[in-house]
Amino acid sequence: MVYKLSIAFLTAVLLIGNANAQTNKPVTDTVRRLKEVTIKGYLSEQPLLSSPASVSVIGSSELKLQPDNSFIPALNTVPGIRAEERSPGSYRLSVRGSLLRSPFGVRNIKVYYDEIPLTDAGGNTYLNALDFNSIRSIEILKGPDGSLFGANTGGVVIFNPFSNIDSNSATVGITTGSYGLFHENVTVQNQTGKNQLGVNQAYQSYGGYREHSYMYRHFVNINDKLTYGQNNNELRALAFYSDLNYQTPGGLTLAQMEVNPRAARPATPAIGGAISQQIEIRQKMYFGGLVNEWHINNRFKNVATVFGNHVDFANPFITNYERRDEDTYGLRTYFEYSAVPQANFDWHLNLGVEWQQTNSDISNYDNNSGERGDRQAIDKLNTNQHFIFTRYAATIYKKLQLEAALSVNYFKFRFKNIYPFNEAGFSDKDFDAQLMPRLALSYLITDNFTWRASISRGYSSPTNLEIRPSSNIVNTMLNPQFGWNYETGFRWRTQDGKTWVDVSAFYYKLRNAIVARKQADETEYYVNAGGTTQPGVEVEFNSWLYSNGTGVINGVKFNTAYTFSKFKFDDYADAANNYSGNKLTGTPQRVVVSNVQILFQRNLYLFVQHNFTGAIPLNDANTVYAAKYHLLQARAGWQHTFGKTKLELFAGADNILNQKYSLGNDLNAIGNRYFNPAPLRNYSVGMNLGL
Repeated sequence: MVYKLSIAFLTAVLLIGNANAQTNKPVTDTVRRLKEVTIKGYLSEQPLLSSPASVSVIGSSELKLQPDNSFIPALNTVPGIRAEERSPGSYRLSVRGSLLRSPFGVRNIKVYYDEIPLTDAGGNTYLNALDFNSIRSIEILKGPDGSLFGANTGGVVIFNPFSNIDSNSATVGITTGSYGLFHENVTVQNQTGKNQLGVNQAYQSYGGYREHSYMYRHFVNINDKLTYGQNNNELRALAFYSDLNYQTPGGLTLAQMEVNPRAARPATPAIGGAISQQIEIRQKMYFGGLVNEWHINNRFKNVATVFGNHVDFANPFITNYERRDEDTYGLRTYFEYSAVPQANFDWHLNLGVEWQQTNSDISNYDNNSGERGDRQAIDKLNTNQHFIFTRYAATIYKKLQLEAALSVNYFKFRFKNIYPFNEAGFSDKDFDAQLMPRLALSYLITDNFTWRASISRGYSSPTNLEIRPSSNIVNTMLNPQFGWNYETGFRWRTQDGKTWVDVSAFYYKLRNAIVARKQADETEYYVNAGGTTQPGVEVEFNSWLYSNGTGVINGVKFNTAYTFSKFKFDDYADAANNYSGNKLTGTPQRVVVSNVQILFQRNLYLFVQHNFTGAIPLNDANTVYAAKYHLLQARAGWQHTFGKTKLELFAGADNILNQKYSLGNDLNAIGNRYFNPAPLRNYSVGMNLGL
C-alpha cells in the first residue's frame, strides 16, 4: 500500500511539474548539472565514478534535509549501513552486518575525523560525542579495508568538519519538538587572508519518549585551516569538547512493550529496574589534533598528523557502577610520490604508518541507586595498535585504474589488576602480525559507465570492551576475527549528470567471529564463534526526475538505497546449541530507504523519506524476530534572502505512519528483554538564520 501511494504521489508531482513548465533552463543552482563528486578517503583525491572501491558520499545538501538532532536518518540513506538509537544519545552503527559483535556502540569499523582516528587503539568509537551540525560531509568506504586504515572488517567512515565556503559568515539554528526536544547551534566562520577559522557551538536536550530517557549534550568544536607556501600547503588544527549525559530506560519484553512502550525496564525480585538503579551514561570527551599537508614539490607530498583525546566515562548500570578514564595519543603520516604526467599513463605511490596508544583505568563498584558503592574490580588496560601501509595506484589510457595496497598490522595489550589482587606488574598479550592486502581495478567502459572489482582481507582485534567486559574478568583467550571479501559492481550516470546508479555485489567470509554471551546476572563476556558467510547486493540510485520548470514546481529529486543481506552463520555452536545455517543476528535481510525532494516556486521545498526495514533476528537461535516496519518522515520549509541575511523556516514530522517498532534491539537478551521502543508520531519546528 505504501509503495502504491508513493508511486501515485510521484506521478502526480511530475504531471504538475510538466503542466507548469515554460522553459528548459533550470531556475535554481540546486537543479543544475551535478558537480563531479570526488573522494579523498584513498589518500589521493579521485572521481567517485572511476573509484575501484564501494564508496558512498553524504554531502552537505543531503545532510541539510535530515533532522539536525541525530545522525541516524542520514546514515541510513546509504545502502549497507544500519544506524540505530536504542535511546536518545545511544548510537549503534553497522556496516555490512558488523552488529554481529555489537551489543551497543560502534564496533569493527574505523572512524576518522578528517585525517584523525576517532576510533581509539582499543577499537572503541565515541560517535555520540559529535553534534550533527558540526559535520559538512561523510564518506563511507564499505567492506573490509585494513590495507590503509588498520584493523576493521566492516568498513571505514570519514567525517569532514571543514566547510568549502571561503568567506565570513555566521549561522544560528534552533529546533524544538515533541517529547521535549530542543537543539540549538551557532557557527561562525572567518576568512582572513589564507586562514579559515570555524567555530561551532551546539546544545541539545530531549525529554525522551520513554520513562528515564532524558539526554543532553554540550558540544564545541574549533577547526582552523591555514594555506601557506607556494605549493598551497595546508596546516589544519581540529579540536572539540563534548559533554554528553543520557539516561537508558533498558530493554522490554514483547509483552511489556505491547502493554506500555513508554515504560522503563521494571525491577524483578532479583535485580533492580532502570529507574531504581538510575541507569545512565555520563561521558566527557576532549579531542584534538594537527594535520600538516606539505607539497614538497609537484610530485612529492607528505601528510602528517598528531592527535590525542581524553574520555571521562561513567555508567551506573543494573549490576554495577563502571568508571573509565581513557587517554589516547598517536600519529599518522604518509608520503605520496607521483609520476611525471603522461597522456596515457599515470601512477601514485604511497607509504605510511599509523600508531596509537590507549591507556584505560577501569573501575567497577556496586551501584547504589546511581551512586558508587563498594569496589568490585579495578584494572589498568593499555592497548597499542600500529600498522605500516603502502599503496600503488595506476591509470592506463585514462580508462583502466589499478590499485594494490598492503598493510602490516600489530596489536597488543597490557593489563594489571589493582583490586582485589593488587598485582605488582603488567601481564602482556601480544598478537601475531597480520597482513591485510587489497587488489582493485575499475574500467571506464564509456565516459559515464564504470565497472569495478576488488578483493581484500579484513582483520579485527578484540576491543577493550571485549577484552575486559562487564563480567570484570580480563579475557586473554579471545582471538582476532578476519575474513576475505570479493566484490564487483558498476557505476553509471547520464551525460548531464542528473541521474546516478551505483550497484555492488559482494561475498564475504568471516572467520573467528567474536560474539557476545550473557550470564544469568546479565554481565557479558565474549567468545570466538566459528565463521559467517555474508553475500549481499547494494543499489544506490538518485536522479533529478524533473528539473527545468518555472511553474509551481522547479525540480523533483528522487533517491533510493536498496540493501539485500543474505548473511548466515557458517560454523557456529556452543556447548548446548548448533547455530550453523542460522541468519546473522541483528541484521535484516532487506532494507529500502527512499526519499523525494520537491522544490517549489518562492523558495518553498518539501522532503519526504520512507524507510522499509525487514524482520530482524534478535538471538542466535533465530527464535525471536523484530517485526518489519515502515517509517515515513517529512520536512517542509521556506527560504528567503534579505540582502546578505538568509532565513529558513521549517517544520518536520517523524514516524508519520505511527509504527510501533524498536530502533535498536538488545541482541541475545537475558529474560527476553530485546526491545527498546522508538517514539510514535512526533513533530518538530525550527529556523536557521545566516548572516
